[in-house]
Amino acid sequence: MKLAVFSHCAIDSISLDGSTYPQIGGAACYCGLTARELKFDVDLFTKFGKDFPHQYLSDNKISFDDALSESATTRFGIDIDGADRTLRLENECEPITYDKTNADGCLVSPIYHEISNETFSKIKKDSKFTFVDPQGFLRRTDSTGKVFLEKTALDLSEIDAIKVNPEEASSLVSGTPDEMMLALQKQGAKHVLYTDKINVSLLVKDKIYSITLPNKKVHDTTGIGDIFSATFCCTMLKENDFLWALCFAGGSAQAALDSKDVGLLKIPKRGQIETNASYFYNLVKYRQV
Repeated sequence: MKLAVFSHCAIDSISLDGSTYPQIGGAACYCGLTARELKFDVDLFTKFGKDFPHQYLSDNKISFDDALSESATTRFGIDIDGADRTLRLENECEPITYDKTNADGCLVSPIYHEISNETFSKIKKDSKFTFVDPQGFLRRTDSTGKVFLEKTALDLSEIDAIKVNPEEASSLVSGTPDEMMLALQKQGAKHVLYTDKINVSLLVKDKIYSITLPNKKVHDTTGIGDIFSATFCCTMLKENDFLWALCFAGGSAQAALDSKDVGLLKIPKRGQIETNASYFYNLVKYRQV
């Protein structure tokens, strides 16, 4: 099976526990590598400059066309303090171009304005299954480059799944967590994932399913949401079972956190994901809304 990923590659400078780690990243890399670990082919729609080591993508059998830009690669400075992190935009590459895809599903996860509304509409129209992480649609920067979220209108019609955290949800809709999930569903999303640190919820029709990740010491959280998203998307495409998709996604995030690695080194192995998913499957709670 094949997953199309729409996102910029990035070069991150991660500051953690008094040390700085230069890393290649972006949702493009985290989602792409996670999908490859789950035995999916990956078509990556992205842009990067000559400063990005694109051979890394080729070595991992991730396909990309028309990706090289005259502009430098998107760069972020990331300061991590426990589960909290502060982002600074240091450079922005040119927007992503899109023609068509024959992938089984599309994962749309911009990191900073690289996907226009017009391109987003084209993707949704062509896609058989569309998963959206809206973070990059919502991000803005202040005069110092510090990233913050702003209230944004986003067309969620024809969306199969969306993943939001509390801040992202509040930038799209208003209300309590349940009310925001229902509002996103009403706008078009069939599956609404709401992640609040260790608490993960999934709204499908009139029920909310939830799991709780073990509360262990958090190390580098960069890319955890992308690993989660790619795992949910791939599992839904392969199994067409939202409960297994929820458990696999949670299991993937937990395995990445357990690794205590930095950057792309935390991409979990399939066996560990499956073990964790089986554990979570027996602990899923649900309630009607």
